[in-house]
Amino acid sequence: MPDRMRVEVDGRQLEISNLDKVLYPQAGFTKGEVLDYYTRIAPTLLPYLEGRPLTRTRYPNGVEGNSFFEKNAPAGTPDWVRTVRLPVPGSSKGREQIDFIVVEEIATMVWLANLAALELHTPQWRVDAEGRKLDPDQLVVDLDPGPPAGLPECYEVALIMRERLSTDGLSCCAKTSGKKGMQLVVPLPGDETADELSAYAKSIAEELARAHPKLIVAKMAKQLRPGKVFIDWSQNNAFKTTIAPYSLRAGSVPTVSAPLTWDEVEAGELTAVDLSPSAVLERVESLGDLLQL
Repeated sequence: MPDRMRVEVDGRQLEISNLDKVLYPQAGFTKGEVLDYYTRIAPTLLPYLEGRPLTRTRYPNGVEGNSFFEKNAPAGTPDWVRTVRLPVPGSSKGREQIDFIVVEEIATMVWLANLAALELHTPQWRVDAEGRKLDPDQLVVDLDPGPPAGLPECYEVALIMRERLSTDGLSCCAKTSGKKGMQLVVPLPGDETADELSAYAKSIAEELARAHPKLIVAKMAKQLRPGKVFIDWSQNNAFKTTIAPYSLRAGSVPTVSAPLTWDEVEAGELTAVDLSPSAVLERVESLGDLLQL
């Protein structure tokens, strides 16, 4: 196979390269397989990226090499890729504004995958057609276990959180983080600010930590977390991002941040490794998009 080749994706001309390069050495999972996964999952993934300024984690030399977060559109970004200029207070590079990429077509996903952008992270808000920032359209509760706690404890907390949210008339969907934890996603009408949602999530986390002190912690301090699940309410801060549904994760083997059924949460048996790219593609084919059910 040639090192570089030209392809057409929905009328866009792209150059892809080094498809045989192994990005997950322990699994032998190649860049070509990354491109294949993102191309095939794109119809399901795109609705969760549309309108959301994207932060990528790139692994140009694979998951065992150096990686870096990338918010700004890199040099050489094709002119057909949508970008939006937004303020970035507190930027480590001293920038007041950054041109973010917004993924709204399969060609952009393929282009990013070719750059070894394995992980895709999004905020809880979107921009409108003119690039103006909107209020959040979802609340995200991140469940982060402190070892020796793991996904089984997260499943237990997810069920507690679902019941508590329901008392406020809110429904939520569950997904794994693709690593050790999981998230609950609550769709919203978009009429509350990030500060209001963060305050609400914090109050619920503190309430549940008081009710279940042996299982749940609501403070970020590492020394409080061993054997417990930290409910990270801060994910609703306007400048925080969360791993997108169906995004790959960078670990020893390729895993996916995958939506779950509540029956699966109650059974508490699935592990991150069970939710490989091929398994998730099969799940979408047989179960559909569980975040939409």
